[in-house]
Amino acid sequence: MTRYDEEVEQLREQVHCAVVLERQAPPWRLDRAESTKHCLKYRRGKGEILILNHEGRGWWDPQSDAKGDVFDLVQHFCPHLSFGHIRKVLHEFMGISPSFPEAHRSSDSDPPRAIPADRWARRPRLRRGTQPWRYLADERRLPANILEAAIAADILREGAYGSPWFAHHDECGRVTHVEIRSPHYRGSLTGGVKTLFQLPGAKPPFSRLVMTEAPIDALSIAAIEKLRPDTLYAATGGGIGRGSWQAIERILAGIAATSNGLFCSATDANTAGDLYAAKHKQIAAKIGVAFARLRPPIESGDWNDILKQQAQQGATL
Repeated sequence: MTRYDEEVEQLREQVHCAVVLERQAPPWRLDRAESTKHCLKYRRGKGEILILNHEGRGWWDPQSDAKGDVFDLVQHFCPHLSFGHIRKVLHEFMGISPSFPEAHRSSDSDPPRAIPADRWARRPRLRRGTQPWRYLADERRLPANILEAAIAADILREGAYGSPWFAHHDECGRVTHVEIRSPHYRGSLTGGVKTLFQLPGAKPPFSRLVMTEAPIDALSIAAIEKLRPDTLYAATGGGIGRGSWQAIERILAGIAATSNGLFCSATDANTAGDLYAAKHKQIAAKIGVAFARLRPPIESGDWNDILKQQAQQGATL
């Protein structure tokens, strides 16, 4: 390694990303209530959010594709700077520790609102015999063992007016988005950022990712496959947002490191589902993971349709 390379690595290791954020104009501030030990959430202005991870050596933007190390962070704010100029900027931050100034929301510029994680935390976990349980078990035909697995993973809770709530989590385990599905309503809580709804077949590492559009479809194919322990069952919640793509890439990077890694696209059997599957195939090729299309065997159907059909056939035998 050359002296130049050693200097670059030293800057990456010794300059905390928070120091760069706190010295922007206007400065970024720590949202302590929404931060964890391993993920620091910084805010600036209305709607500007950056997440710091890897003990301050990495960062990512939950609302775009932007991410990287401290060099990428400086270039994110000053795209005109060359790599040499970025090194000079970072030299000024050597030996400085973050002060972690706390963000204060102004009622004029950024009115306080209940974020999905807060509303999720106030809801009870799904219980047998309740209206949301009966909807999922009786109308959607999801077996009890799958619902119990979702409860254990804390991805399923009872929402208002008897509606099931399905949670998306980020890489740090925080709730970022909540979907709502009931016989009379389909939507989501406001203020969230889509990542992925995820049901693990067992404990990681996983060698197989099965991706659906809706959480109920992810639970349905998990039931059909009897919750394979090598598989992570996930759903994007319809359209694939930037946060969802980032989560898919992170999961596939881990799967690529296993033997016989496989990405299965289990989207709906229609034109939109086929388009999603084509995008899944592209990202599988980008990461270097084998790909398979699990198309529901009912045209214009989804995996919950298949589960209900199997349950009906079993009832008539």
